[in-house]
Amino acid sequence: MAPTLVDLVRKQFGSAVLGSHSHRGDQTVLVQREKVLEIMAYLKNDPAMAFEVLADVTAVDYSTYPEGERAAVSPVDAGHPSGLTSATLPRYEVVYHLLSMSKQQRLRVKVPLAEDDAHLPTMCGLWIAANWGEREAYDMLGIQFDNHPDLRRILTYPEFEGHPLRKDFPLRGYQPLVAQPTLADYKDQETFR
Repeated sequence: MAPTLVDLVRKQFGSAVLGSHSHRGDQTVLVQREKVLEIMAYLKNDPAMAFEVLADVTAVDYSTYPEGERAAVSPVDAGHPSGLTSATLPRYEVVYHLLSMSKQQRLRVKVPLAEDDAHLPTMCGLWIAANWGEREAYDMLGIQFDNHPDLRRILTYPEFEGHPLRKDFPLRGYQPLVAQPTLADYKDQETFR
């Protein structure tokens, strides 16, 4: 039987892979932040992988996820050297969906991030498509992407306070009132034409 994508990633990166699962052919690896850039470069550039397309970048806040159910979506290998278990994984995960058109295969890569240290390297140097997805994760959940070429809000306005997809974001409240821009405000800005 041929090795799966998960098997190949595990063989290449060992304990940098925290865990994995496969459900109905949908393969997922959970990896350590410290190795994510190296792993993603391997997934894109290695001929056996050839993930030319970054289909999506998103993030998830698991702070209110039912206790004991996270193992189904983010399983950690029993006895992993990091000491992590599915029950002790940090609050956030950044999720990358990769597609290899040439190999006709998909892979999901998940990176757990602690609430007080929610940053990881940008993938814009590997896939320019990471730009807007990373900006959305920053805007909605406050995840920082180191060395991102233009990390600023994309769905809310610059003065917006907080990150609306965090589970502790208030359902009611008020945001600062700001003057709405007009087209005349942008006439000299190449970026907004």
